[in-house]
Amino acid sequence: MLRQIEGSRAVAETVALCRPEVVCAYPISPQTHIIEAVGVLVRTGALAPCEFVNVESEFAAMSVSIGASAAGARAYTATASQGLLFMIEAVYNAAGLGLPVVMTLANRAVGAPINIWNDHSDAMAVRDSGWIQLFAETNQEAADLHIQAFRLAESLSLPVMVAMDGFILTHAIERVDLATQEQVDAFLPPYEPRQVLDPADPVSIGAMVGPEAFEEVRYLAHLRQVDALTAIPAVASEFAEHFGRSSGGLLRPYRCEGADTVVVALGSVLGTIKDTVDAMRDDGLAVGVVGITSFRPFPAAAVREALAAARRVVVVEKAFSIGFGGVLSTDVAMALTGSGTPVTTVVAGLGGRPITGASLRECFEAAAAGRAEPLVFLDLNRSLIDRDLERSSARRRTGPTAENVLRDLGTVASGPT
Repeated sequence: MLRQIEGSRAVAETVALCRPEVVCAYPISPQTHIIEAVGVLVRTGALAPCEFVNVESEFAAMSVSIGASAAGARAYTATASQGLLFMIEAVYNAAGLGLPVVMTLANRAVGAPINIWNDHSDAMAVRDSGWIQLFAETNQEAADLHIQAFRLAESLSLPVMVAMDGFILTHAIERVDLATQEQVDAFLPPYEPRQVLDPADPVSIGAMVGPEAFEEVRYLAHLRQVDALTAIPAVASEFAEHFGRSSGGLLRPYRCEGADTVVVALGSVLGTIKDTVDAMRDDGLAVGVVGITSFRPFPAAAVREALAAARRVVVVEKAFSIGFGGVLSTDVAMALTGSGTPVTTVVAGLGGRPITGASLRECFEAAAAGRAEPLVFLDLNRSLIDRDLERSSARRRTGPTAENVLRDLGTVASGPT
């Protein structure tokens, strides 16, 4: 059913169609609208039976989700940014215990300095936790991925995180084809846990494991992620058959036929990249795009195949490893090991900075001409950087960097310089 709807509301209504039995909530922007909408559906009886648990922190939200899942309930929660980091111990526990919790991550920058706008720093901080991580390009895909997430989580007994860009998607109102209850029920079977706390059949969930077996347990967790590389496209294919539209999978090539330069990215920025590439194609420039949906497990073989004909690769990413460089681009470069294909990392959109088609085109043209540096920070204000470096070299006590940069911009009251 086509509706003009906010992304958060579309996700909330879709999650409700998946019939979660326990929803744990602690508000943090920009995910709050999702949990609020689910809460209303529970309160009004539109989602029943379901227990909506108001908890005192994000750590508690994930901890209650773990307990609910271990007791045999279909569990769901959502968070963002610092909220994800606050629950990080429990995030690792959910994966290590093999519990099929589904969580929406409304991507937001991680401080300090504090910033509520979008980038992918939060998801990258837990990329090694053992969760499946699926990135949505659009609100349609965000809704669709949640249906697939419950199916994947419960078939593999792994937690799944659906990442959607904060504000850009969560607060955008656009047309979404929402599933019906009948469609979801036909696609998503009732939850049958692989492991459950049952007094009639006692087991221990969360045992201590020493050096004699810890490596083997972690390796088995890795094998489950490897299994997901087969399960994710299979579920996406079945989803397309049931719902009549393609969504999900490992990755999605766009206009890669005959492309010498291929751009790789995650999330909503793919829309702007595709528009830019369309314009460049119209001008006779051979540029294509590969959008990654499954970041974890990382589809190295599929990426290598999709980029096999590329003479150069540009990875646009909304996060980076301080002191090293790209995160997504590191995985892409490893997938291309031995190919000799040069990879340029373009860090863009940090803290919600706009990513414009004009800036992307300039960057892609430079890469196509072989003029791009290995690591590029898109639209970096060099004058601010130079001024702060000069200040730091002039005296020892310069004060907080963030405050100084804001003063240089004139956005806070001026102090000593």
